[in-house]
Amino acid sequence: MIPHVYIEDLAPFDGQKVTLRGWLYHKRSSGKVRFVVVRDGTGIMQCVASLADVGEKIFESIDALTQESSLTVTGTVRAEPRAPGGYEMRLESLSVIQIAEEYPITPKEHGTAFLMDHRHLWIRSRRQHAILRVRHAVVKAIRDFFDERKFTLFDPPIFTPAACEGTSTLFATDYFGEKAYLTQSGQLYGEAGCMAFGKIYTFGPTFRAEQSKTRRHLTEFWMVEPEVAFLDLEGAMELAEDVIVFVIARVLESRMEELKTLERDVSLLERIKKPFPRITYTEAIDLLKKSGHDVEWGADFGGDEETTISSRFDQPVMVHRFPAAIKAFYMKRDPDDDRLALGFDMLAPEGRGEIIGGSQREDDLNNLVARIREHDLPPEAFEWFLDLRRYGSVPHAGFGLGLERTVGWIAGAQHVRETIPFPRMMSRLRP
Repeated sequence: MIPHVYIEDLAPFDGQKVTLRGWLYHKRSSGKVRFVVVRDGTGIMQCVASLADVGEKIFESIDALTQESSLTVTGTVRAEPRAPGGYEMRLESLSVIQIAEEYPITPKEHGTAFLMDHRHLWIRSRRQHAILRVRHAVVKAIRDFFDERKFTLFDPPIFTPAACEGTSTLFATDYFGEKAYLTQSGQLYGEAGCMAFGKIYTFGPTFRAEQSKTRRHLTEFWMVEPEVAFLDLEGAMELAEDVIVFVIARVLESRMEELKTLERDVSLLERIKKPFPRITYTEAIDLLKKSGHDVEWGADFGGDEETTISSRFDQPVMVHRFPAAIKAFYMKRDPDDDRLALGFDMLAPEGRGEIIGGSQREDDLNNLVARIREHDLPPEAFEWFLDLRRYGSVPHAGFGLGLERTVGWIAGAQHVRETIPFPRMMSRLRP
């Protein structure tokens, strides 16, 4: 029986007859030879059909094929360094499953709006396909990193009764007569998890109704959020370093072909090593002023400021000890300076900006109650959260890693809309 093989698994079948199932990527003719390039979701492969080998009927079938027509091909595989993927098939038979209608995405230039309207088809293109394969590798690496270190996966709810990251970016919905919100973060529930299991991570979609149209913002995005009992700010920063180094190494190991397709300069990724540079918020303000930014101590950083800071470093840079007034209510204050929060942001190099934000959490009950009041949050919504400080409170810390921004940096994508299959933005709800 002739085996069905995926293109990425062809290496052991050199010299053997196999069957591929997929779609027509493109084709060309040269006299009595037809070149049929097939994609199957794992790669692309050139199939060479000569009239002498396959006959007129199959030639006619090939000539009738349109872009993205579905088909099955059978033939002998041979190594060919010049061919895409390094292998080629000498085609012996071809079966057409469906002749596709005229494909709307052609080799000509298309505008972003057109491509986004056809996102369900655009993901078949080599570049988009490569980015999403990198995304898969990043997701797997993140899971492996935490699983191998015996973290417990802890799934938080999507519907929540209150804000975690500020009330201005909440998506509200009716929950059987009660107002509920789509989660901004799994962190608060993750804190409950770490008090039960010691060290956990959440991994799922989060939602922010941010009025932003920058290349770094989505309204729906994925975050991984580890939370660890008995961990401080320094430990959280070290954990963040470790996960980034691990993920980069895994992607370089498993997705080099995709990075080549994306024309990514992998030398910039290969030099990502510990330890990462660390600067305080105050030092970052000084850097920005020297770079011509009109920014005063106490202001939060926007995209331009993050780009300036991160472009000064070849490695991800950790900015820590921000003013408490611009950070979330749950961050612990610096015991040496009550104006500062024990938090940090990791900014990716190449001007990419923030990919991780984390902190040591406030573990004192009275301090946390005061912070909730200061931020004008509804105390009743956080009663369960305060219980974590009533029953065995300990120092603990964690962070959130934005998946799409991380993938965008690693893959060299210029906009986060390319790093998720179906992006959701202020002006994009379809398809």
